[in-house]
Amino acid sequence: MVGVSFYIVRSCGIGEGEDSAMTEDDKPSIAFTSSSDQWKTLKPFARDMRRIPTPAENRLWEQLRNRGISAAKFRRQHAIDGFIVDFVCVEYKVIVELDGTIHDQPAQKTYDEARQQQLEERGFRVLRFRNEQVFENPGDVIEAIRKALVLP
Repeated sequence: MVGVSFYIVRSCGIGEGEDSAMTEDDKPSIAFTSSSDQWKTLKPFARDMRRIPTPAENRLWEQLRNRGISAAKFRRQHAIDGFIVDFVCVEYKVIVELDGTIHDQPAQKTYDEARQQQLEERGFRVLRFRNEQVFENPGDVIEAIRKALVLP
């Protein structure tokens, strides 16, 4: 499955006990977050954005990476449909977006609202924080993310 962005969403308990056998219900479900064509288009942009994060993204990533919050697996600069989101936990369907001053512009606000609506229609919860919040109130940001990590 080259060029398709997907993740196993549900653990399947394989290997729990010597006599365990995988049934249809145990098979992991796969969540595709973008089509193959979308991924081919967005992949270079996502990689560039991971290479050159904003200071706020860097700071928050230090908390999110390696299952740092509630053992949830987060990905950064990840493609969902035709969008690249700052951070996403696919298992819990939580997206975290960090907004700088460009998001104050009217056209960008309109775009952000439409984008968020599309992501919410796919079942994701979108948490938005100002870059300043990550530095000035990091505990509040982490706690809000932690509270959002409940299975949909």
